[in-house]
Amino acid sequence: MNASVDPRVERIASHPAYQRLRRSRNRLGWFLTVLMLLGYYGYIGLIAFDKAFLAKPIAEGRITTVGIPIALGLMVFTIVITGIYVRRANKEFDQLTHQIVEDVQ
Repeated sequence: MNASVDPRVERIASHPAYQRLRRSRNRLGWFLTVLMLLGYYGYIGLIAFDKAFLAKPIAEGRITTVGIPIALGLMVFTIVITGIYVRRANKEFDQLTHQIVEDVQ
């Protein structure tokens, strides 16, 4: 079976702006993924290897332990990382996509 490739797909794939878009998007995606993995695996590592640290109260006579604000910070970090990607996607990546679509048509 011989599948024919749409010429527009070939033009898009060879477009310099598309190549730049792919490189930029992939680089950002991998960078944010590594940051996320470091954060989550670091927290899991703390749970596995230093439970006593996470179980210490924040201050004398307090019930809240150190682990609670670290976990909340990790959740906020996740939201921030997502916001960074969305902001860059809406500004830079969408602009490049529109430029590519206009050039190919």
